[in-house]
Amino acid sequence: LPKAKTARQLANVGDDRYLAEMAACIFRAGFVWRVVQNKWDGFEEVFNGFLPIWVASRSPEQLEEMASDTRIIRNLNKVKAVQDNALLVLDLQREYGSVGKFLGQWPQDDVIGLWQYLKKHGSRLGGNSGQYFLRFTGKDTFILSRDVCAALKLNGVIDRDNPTAQRDLRKIQDAFNAMHAESGWQLCQLSRMLAMSIG
Repeated sequence: LPKAKTARQLANVGDDRYLAEMAACIFRAGFVWRVVQNKWDGFEEVFNGFLPIWVASRSPEQLEEMASDTRIIRNLNKVKAVQDNALLVLDLQREYGSVGKFLGQWPQDDVIGLWQYLKKHGSRLGGNSGQYFLRFTGKDTFILSRDVCAALKLNGVIDRDNPTAQRDLRKIQDAFNAMHAESGWQLCQLSRMLAMSIG
């Protein structure tokens, strides 16, 4: 089972690594993940190690040049999204000290609120991309995969296969909060157990 990081562990991760994971999730969307992984060294080079201030300060012409670099998956809109998220990282640094400190202080019983924050303030971090970003960086979250949704539907928590309405997301959060309170398992662990009970 996965294990979420503590607030201290989240705070000890550099903001360049958070931006790198945002970029990875954005570029994996719609691709075979292995393709992104195979090119990842090139991504690190083209985005200069994902230093937030460096990525944020690229000119439109420089972004176009980066988006045509064969070391990465060439997609200008996704390259621009990485720059937008670098600006988000800088905003979080100013307000909270770092992305890790921001994530660490977010309450575990309102993960769907964090999803909404990423969707509203980030770029291309809505839906599964934001959920996977949190999971892969170690923030405790459940993921609404097809199998997790099927298990929740089977248990009467939701009545649709692909819940997106706020009332459905609130029901899901309440169900995970109840399971966590009863079992002591982390949200990421409960999510994996639900998924494995179906698929």
